[in-house]
Amino acid sequence: MATTHGNAENQAARDRAATTELLREVRRIEIQTSRLVDQHLSGSYQSMFKGRGVAFSEVRAYEPGDDVRTIDWNVTARTGEPHVKLFSEERDLTVMLLVDMSASLDLGSTVASKRNLVARLAATFAFSAIRNNDRVGLIGFTDRVEVFVPPRSGRKHVLSVVQQILTHRPSSRRTDVGVALQTMSRLRRKHAVVILISDFIDVGLGGASSQEQRQAAAFEKALKLVRRRNDVIPVRVEDPIELELPALGLIAVEDLELLELGGVGLIDLGGRRAARYKDAVAAEREAFDKLMRRLRLETMSIRCGENWQKPLVQFFERRARRMRR
Repeated sequence: MATTHGNAENQAARDRAATTELLREVRRIEIQTSRLVDQHLSGSYQSMFKGRGVAFSEVRAYEPGDDVRTIDWNVTARTGEPHVKLFSEERDLTVMLLVDMSASLDLGSTVASKRNLVARLAATFAFSAIRNNDRVGLIGFTDRVEVFVPPRSGRKHVLSVVQQILTHRPSSRRTDVGVALQTMSRLRRKHAVVILISDFIDVGLGGASSQEQRQAAAFEKALKLVRRRNDVIPVRVEDPIELELPALGLIAVEDLELLELGGVGLIDLGGRRAARYKDAVAAEREAFDKLMRRLRLETMSIRCGENWQKPLVQFFERRARRMRR
């Protein structure tokens, strides 16, 4: 009895310590990302997204200097005098975070895992949104949607979203980005900004097998469907070891997304195999970049262990300049 009681107390103490550390990490992320938003991103965010949607307001008589493209030809023909349509900005913007929560995000060959980096990226977009009174929602996915948080505004809501990303333990270890995109396309919402954060490892791009080609086609179809009504921003999160494996010879490896199938095994990482792996990854990344260019989607690629804030700031500034043209 005493041993059982002692084990329970030890577990409770570990749980309390884990909760305390989680709260500290969430707080660190809030401080870091809020400072980034306030100092570098707030104005760029407004330029990027403000007024992307417009709603019809009224019709009035044409005045010199009005844009002729806004002429309402029906009213003009009926009255015999030129009239123009007036529009007002829609400021009820929704930012939807589509976040990969699969087991591959636990990979971390540097000081932080991909999951931790994803949480920081999501928090940055979320805090940028609530600074402008926009709403933030979350779709967390593996090969199914495992977390859905309806869009809301407010600091507490954003902190809850960040905590979900950090603590969620996936029920499935596989990934299907198309599932999240299909869920997004079924939501009956107006125009939204969709931040799609994933490593995009299992979308089949660059693969030669029929299964990979089907995966790639399904991913592209789902992406096009969401893109019709929304502003989609894909963010690719990578770990350096995924891009280039060292030539270590025969080693034991663990597949984070196949653990339930006995995903520990021996592989030969000799020089030739390591080189072939590097070439395959390069081909996959190039196929992804080519698809994004074809769909005219501007993407970010951010790597663990590197300065993740700099490319994010550059992306915001670049898009803001383009939207002002």
